[in-house]
Amino acid sequence: MSQSARLSMGPSQRTALLLAASSAIAGSVGPIAIGSGGLAGASVLPADALSLSTMPVTTFVIGSAVAAIPAALLMRRVGRRAGFITGALVGATGAGLASLALGLGSFWFFAIGMMVLGGAAAFLQQYRFAAADASEPAFKDQAIAWVMAGGIVSGVAGPQLAIHGRSIWPDTPYAGTYFLLALLFLCAIPLLARLRVPKPRALPGALKNGRPLRAIVSQPRFLLAMLITISAYAMMSLVMTAAPLAMVQLCGHSVADAQIGIIFHVLAMFGPSFFTGRLITRFGRSTIAAAGFLLIAAAAGVSLTGITVGHFWLLLTLLGIGWNFGFISGTAMITDLYRPEEAAKTQAFSEFTLFTIVAMVTFASGGLIAAVGWWALNLMVLPLVALGIALIVVEELVERRSARAT
Repeated sequence: MSQSARLSMGPSQRTALLLAASSAIAGSVGPIAIGSGGLAGASVLPADALSLSTMPVTTFVIGSAVAAIPAALLMRRVGRRAGFITGALVGATGAGLASLALGLGSFWFFAIGMMVLGGAAAFLQQYRFAAADASEPAFKDQAIAWVMAGGIVSGVAGPQLAIHGRSIWPDTPYAGTYFLLALLFLCAIPLLARLRVPKPRALPGALKNGRPLRAIVSQPRFLLAMLITISAYAMMSLVMTAAPLAMVQLCGHSVADAQIGIIFHVLAMFGPSFFTGRLITRFGRSTIAAAGFLLIAAAAGVSLTGITVGHFWLLLTLLGIGWNFGFISGTAMITDLYRPEEAAKTQAFSEFTLFTIVAMVTFASGGLIAAVGWWALNLMVLPLVALGIALIVVEELVERRSARAT
C-alpha cells in the first residue's frame, strides 16, 4: 500500500483492512474444516459408518460454541490484538493436532483436533465485531462487509489446500491439508500484531457493565437479528456440510469436483461483501436478509431438480450468496442494539447461541443424509425459509406502526 493511500485512510478503515487481510489468511479454516472435514473423517472410518463422517465438523462447531464466551471476555480483558494472536496460536495447534490424527488414522483424535480448530474459529468470528466496534456509525456496515470480503481469498485458498495438500503425504489423505493450515495461522500473526483497536472506555459505577444481558437480548429487534443470523448460518451449514458427502459418496462425483464446488460456494459467501453494505444502505437490512433467505430457498430448489456436478455447483453458489446477505444483515442489526460497554457480553451470548445451534445442525447433517437422503434434506430448508421471512415481515410492520405512532 502506498504512503498516500495509508494517509488517506482513517483508523477504522485501516483496522477493517488489517482484519480483512488476516481473515484472508487464517479464514481458510472454515472452508477446510466444513468443506473437507466430512471427507477427511470418512477417510479414517469404515465404509459402513457414513453417518459418523460429519462428526468432526460437528466438533469443530462445538469448539466454536464453547470458545465463543471465553474469546469475547478474553479480548475485553487483554484487547483485540492480544486476543486475536492467541486465537491464531490456538488455530495452529488445532490444525497440527488434526494433521497428526489423520496421519495416525485416528478418527476421534481428529475430531478433538477439529474441536480445537473450532476454538480458533470463535476468535475469527470476532473480526467482524472488532471492525464494527472500531468504526463510526456511517462506516459500520461497510467495515463488516470489508472483513467478510477477506473470505474471497480464503475461499479459494482453502479448497486448493484441501486438493493439493493431499499430495504431501499420499498415504495419509488430508494430513498435509491440515499441516498447511497450521502454517497459515502462523502467517497471520505478523498482520494481527499491527492491529490497533482501543479497548472500550471504562465507565464508573453502575454504568460500567451496562444493562443486564436479559434486557438487551429480550429486545424484539435483537431477537429478529439473532433469528436472521442463526437461520442463515444453520441452513447454509445443513446443506453445505452434506453436499461434499452427497457428491462423492452418493452420486459418484470426484473429490476434485466437490472441492471446486466448495470454491464456488465460499466465493459466493464472501464475494458479495464488496457490495452487500451498499445494498443494505439502499434497501434496508430486513429487505436484504429476506432476499438472502429466498436465495437459500432457490438453492434448495436447484438440488431438487438434479444431481449433476452443475446442479451441485449452482446450489452451492446460491447458498453462499444467500448466507452472505442474511449473515451480514443480521450482524449489522445486532451491533446497533448494544452500547460499547455491553459489547463483550452481548457478542459472547450471540456467538455462543449461534454456534451451539449450528453444531446441532451439522451433527444432524450426516445422519439425515444417511437416513432420508439428499433430496429430503434440502426439502427441510423450505419451511424454515418461509418462517424466517414471515417473522421479518411482521417485525417490519410493527416497527413502522410504532414509528407512525411516535
